[in-house]
Amino acid sequence: MQIELLDTFLDLVETRSFHRTAERLRVTQSTVSARVQTLEQAVGVRLFTRSRAGTDLTTEGTRFETHARMLRHEWNEAKRRIIVPQQAAHLVRVGIQNDLSAQYLGDWVAGFRRNFPDTAFYIEPDYSNQMCADLLTGTLDFAVMFAPKPHPDLHFDNVGEVAYQMISTEVDKLAEVTPARFVFAHFSPAFEEMHRQVTPDLAAAPISVGQSAAVVSMLQATGGSGYVLEKSAAALIESGRFRAVSDAPVLRQPVYCATHLRHRISPLHRRLRRIVYRRLTKNVEVEEA
Repeated sequence: MQIELLDTFLDLVETRSFHRTAERLRVTQSTVSARVQTLEQAVGVRLFTRSRAGTDLTTEGTRFETHARMLRHEWNEAKRRIIVPQQAAHLVRVGIQNDLSAQYLGDWVAGFRRNFPDTAFYIEPDYSNQMCADLLTGTLDFAVMFAPKPHPDLHFDNVGEVAYQMISTEVDKLAEVTPARFVFAHFSPAFEEMHRQVTPDLAAAPISVGQSAAVVSMLQATGGSGYVLEKSAAALIESGRFRAVSDAPVLRQPVYCATHLRHRISPLHRRLRRIVYRRLTKNVEVEEA
């Protein structure tokens, strides 16, 4: 079976629109129709009904959906597992939330390599939504993220949190911070909502960015105030140019490890989660064998 048939079917399940699926897959609408027809002929049943009200799954299409997701995942995983770098027995692809990569990536990967010396690791910093999508398709094996996207085929574990502190080149008190001189942070949907609740007067800031490193870069270039990772804040304050906004609340972002549901209890994935958890919680004991 051609994998693009499954990709088209699953995208159409999500969009319920042949036109929208054609746009997303960058093909013509007639191509989408032809792929659906080919897939229906292959499985021997009708998968969709089309009407003026839209596109809906048939009963058989609903039954096929779970199998289609698993088939696509298995296919992509199989392609990756037969292409392994020389001198390695296995290849594991890991996604890391962009904001965590600069401060935790090296320590985590050192732990991964120490525990799995015969395994090659492909590491890709990214955002939560994309990592969830890549876990579903089998492009990633494991991910560390801020914003889990619930899905019946994904499993998430809360492994701790990271803290963000407000710093400034200009002021010491929250009341003195102005929107015009503030960089608003949206590191995740939950963080953005928390940020708006505790600092509603600063939500109108003219600049809003999604990475702590970007906030640091903006503040170093133009001055002002903003939330950055606590470790970054400590280094910047020690430099003498920045100061803590002493009465601004510390904002804490939960961190999650994510895997495909089929890997939830595998020894490899459980140990990866343990390594992430121990280093995130500043417990640097040697991992259990």
